[in-house]
Amino acid sequence: MQNDYQSNNFGGSRGRMDQEQVNNLVSGVLVVDKPVGLTSHDVVQIIRRGTGIRRAGHTGTLDPRASGVLVVLIGPAVRLSEFVSAEDKRYQATIKLGSSTDTYDAEGVSSEPEVPVNVTREQFTELLTHFIGEIEQTPPPYSAVKVQGQKAYEMARRGEEVDLAPRIIHVHSLELLEWALPEVVIDVHCSSGTYVRSLAHDIGEELGVGAHLVGLRRTRSGRFTLRDAVSLRRLRDAFEGGTWAQFLIPAAEALADWPAIELDEEMLEKVRNGHRIPAKEGDHGLARAVSQQGDLVAIMEVNGAEWQPRKVFLSS
Repeated sequence: MQNDYQSNNFGGSRGRMDQEQVNNLVSGVLVVDKPVGLTSHDVVQIIRRGTGIRRAGHTGTLDPRASGVLVVLIGPAVRLSEFVSAEDKRYQATIKLGSSTDTYDAEGVSSEPEVPVNVTREQFTELLTHFIGEIEQTPPPYSAVKVQGQKAYEMARRGEEVDLAPRIIHVHSLELLEWALPEVVIDVHCSSGTYVRSLAHDIGEELGVGAHLVGLRRTRSGRFTLRDAVSLRRLRDAFEGGTWAQFLIPAAEALADWPAIELDEEMLEKVRNGHRIPAKEGDHGLARAVSQQGDLVAIMEVNGAEWQPRKVFLSS
C-alpha cells in the first residue's frame, strides 16, 4: 500500500531528518484486528511503542473479551477522532439465552439458575424486529459511563446502586446468523454508543428467560471492515522489521463516505489559511476538503453560501 509516509524522500538534498522529525510528519489510520484479552488502550500503547509516535488514539472502545476492528488514528489524524468515533458499527454477537448476569456478559455473576428456553427460531426472529430502529437503551451498570463524576462500574463494584439514564440509539438491522440453543449468534448494525451487552440483556428480558453476551466480534467501524484490518501479531512483526508504514491508511480515507471537495491551488491556499470558499446550491452539512494529490486538507462545514474550515490539517 503506497502512502505519503512511504513516498516522501527524507534524505537527499534537503538533508536527513532525525527520527522524531519524521514521526511528526506521519498521519493516518491503522486498522487492527484486536485479539481477545487486550484492552483497546493496550493496543494503542503497543502502536505507540512500535511506531515511536506518541500521538495515537482509538476511535471506539472494544472490551477485553471482544475482538475485531479497532481503528487507531496516528499523528495529526487524531483530530478526526470526534468524527470517526461517531460512525456506525457492526458486530457479530453471541448471546446465551436462559440466564442473565449483573454485568450483562459472561464475566458477571448470575443471580438466578438457568431456565429452559422454549422459543422457536421464528419467534426469536420476530422478537428481533422489536429492537430495530430508533430505540431507548440503558447502559449496563458495569460500564464506563460517569454518574456524578464517577464511573458506573466503580460504583457497581462497591455495591452501590447505579441509576443510569437511558439514551437514544439507532439499530439499523438485526439478523440471526446461527441458532443453537441456548446460544444464538446475531449480526448487529447500529449507531455509535450502542451497548451490545444491553441489547443482549434486553432481548432476554423481553423473552422472559434472561440472556447475556458471551462473545463479541466487531466486523465494521465506519467505512473500515475486517478486510482492512491487520492482525496485531503481523503488525508487531512489521514494527520490528521497520515495514509497518505499509499498513498505514491515508487520513482522508477515514471519512471516505463523506462528500469530498477537491481544491485547486487557489482554494487550497485559502482553506489552509482558514478562509472560506463558495459552496454550491444544495451543499450542506460537513465535507472533507482534499488536495489534487488526495491529501486531507480540512474538515469543512456549510455556513450560509460558503464552506467554512472547521479543522485544518495542512497549513501554510
